[in-house]
Amino acid sequence: VIYADWLPGYGLMIIIDQGRGYMTLYGYNENLTRKVGDWVGAGDTIAHAGDSGGRRSAGLYFGIRYNGKPVNPEQWCSRRVTLPPIASH
Repeated sequence: VIYADWLPGYGLMIIIDQGRGYMTLYGYNENLTRKVGDWVGAGDTIAHAGDSGGRRSAGLYFGIRYNGKPVNPEQWCSRRVTLPPIASH
């Protein structure tokens, strides 16, 4: 984890250095479960989606950067992935 804090326009943001110039970004979170310097692995919870950053409803900002430039995440995300239902509070 290279960033875990408030970022204007994105709310609570966590950024993970994936190595080889790649970073993944996750914004609009309700809370963060990791801090700068933490290592994370596949399946680890890093945050809980929310409505921070001025959103009217809960959601998630997801982005990929390569050497600081945006990359279309479609090539990295399988369309066959089924997300579990969001539990109500």
